[in-house]
Amino acid sequence: MNDWSWTDPAVPDRDRIVLRYVLERWAAERPDQTYAVFPGGARWSFRETADRARRFATGLARLGVGRGDRVMSWLPNGPDALCTWFGANWLGAVYTPINTAYKGSLLRNAIDIARPRVLVCHSSLAPRLADVGLDPAVRVVLIDAVGDEGPHRGRSSLDGDIDEALLRLATPIEPWDEQAIIYTSGTTGPSKGVLSSYCHGATAALAAFEDVDAEGLRYLITLPLFHAGGTIGTIGTLLLGRSIALPERFETARFWDMVRQTGSTCCTLLGAMATFLVKQPPDAGDRDHGLRWAYILPHGTAARDFAARFGVATRTLFNMTEIAVPILSPLNPADAESCGRARAGVTLRVADAHDRPVAAGEVGELLIRPDRPWSLSHGYADNPTATASAWRNGWFHTGDLFRQSDDGEFYFVDRAKDAIRRRGENISSYEVERECLSHAAVREAAAYAVASDYGEDEVMVALSPAPGHAIDPFAVIAHLRDRMPYYMVPRFIRVMAELPKTPTAKIQKPDLRAEGRTPDTWDREAHGLIIKGERIGG
Repeated sequence: MNDWSWTDPAVPDRDRIVLRYVLERWAAERPDQTYAVFPGGARWSFRETADRARRFATGLARLGVGRGDRVMSWLPNGPDALCTWFGANWLGAVYTPINTAYKGSLLRNAIDIARPRVLVCHSSLAPRLADVGLDPAVRVVLIDAVGDEGPHRGRSSLDGDIDEALLRLATPIEPWDEQAIIYTSGTTGPSKGVLSSYCHGATAALAAFEDVDAEGLRYLITLPLFHAGGTIGTIGTLLLGRSIALPERFETARFWDMVRQTGSTCCTLLGAMATFLVKQPPDAGDRDHGLRWAYILPHGTAARDFAARFGVATRTLFNMTEIAVPILSPLNPADAESCGRARAGVTLRVADAHDRPVAAGEVGELLIRPDRPWSLSHGYADNPTATASAWRNGWFHTGDLFRQSDDGEFYFVDRAKDAIRRRGENISSYEVERECLSHAAVREAAAYAVASDYGEDEVMVALSPAPGHAIDPFAVIAHLRDRMPYYMVPRFIRVMAELPKTPTAKIQKPDLRAEGRTPDTWDREAHGLIIKGERIGG
């Protein structure tokens, strides 16, 4: 099965990448090999995983779910979320997971976009449906919170006897069929539903596992199964015939215990997660674990500190829900700030506003064109305007600003909508945040523009403190002024216990920008702190 190369530009055969067929094959060839491990000790073999998927598929079919229907999964990570996903795909239906934090207009928007046939809902979330005017035609299935395999393994009408007659397909599921709708985080507007084919999911997943040693691989899922970061690892390990560990959520204090308990060998960590772990108090067991490597997104100094402290190899990549891991670094990259190089199978361009390539070292928007059909998202659900905007002139437009070095390394600069312009200088919010996070007292950082009295923008940062620390704005400025050009040093600092997040745990900069200078905002100019080279009053 693995003699085929993921770099082949041809669309792979259905038996290699369609979830149902891959799981059927492993259940036949490796029936007793472990596929999924859960906190508390429960383990599912490939055969048991396939049987549970078929049971849920039978339950969904009895509710009228068929080929192409959307099955919305509103569940925390765990056995039921996995069975709902695999059960829906077994029928050729479309897995449509949504964030368990959704409520009100966010929830209504997600449901309106997908128009699901069935909504599988954790019972604790069901009261929120009263506020969204759910179409009576949508069948709601409640998953109880009581069970013997973890807090979310309860009884539901989906988990019953298998009926093979209901599982027969009139025609095969194809690589270009929709596997999932994954929602964007909503950092630049209402969340969009990204249409993802089996070929798209498989391309992203296998690219992410490029050049890794698959022997004994157990991938710890640290991100939700409604997030591309959670689905990619799940798909990749399935295609490789390896295993996952699936806790309900990432928890800083329990992370290393979870690694040891589940026998995990690799994982993905957002940069903030790595920072949280590094800023925990030192422990005698810091290197007493089986984690061999980790993706850290973005990489930066947090990854270097993580690798040095915990003895884990690190690498990074650039990806979005809509694309398929076009940029990858090697293990332990020499340049911690690089995202890596273009992988085989994609053409990348750093372009100006008219899609023309810019010179090496100049900043432009990253555009992508894949060699393989169906290896990127084929659009946004119920949103042709957004689809047309993203796909222009034969390129997918990421909305992210990059620069490329002469030797082919790609460097993330900023989200296009997050860039700051101060007194004629363009400033990357990402670079400001990175330097703020290098201060020991800072746990989270968000840099954003606020209106300047002199025209254009001033730099403002919102910071949250690391455990056991308090943030002193004077100390932060003293730290930053030796690490960045004078024009990047923030004028305004706001200290918050927690920064506002989107339902996918990304910092919600639109909210911070809208609030602007709050009464608790600290102003360095009001304290007479002028950075060398800076001019006040224009």
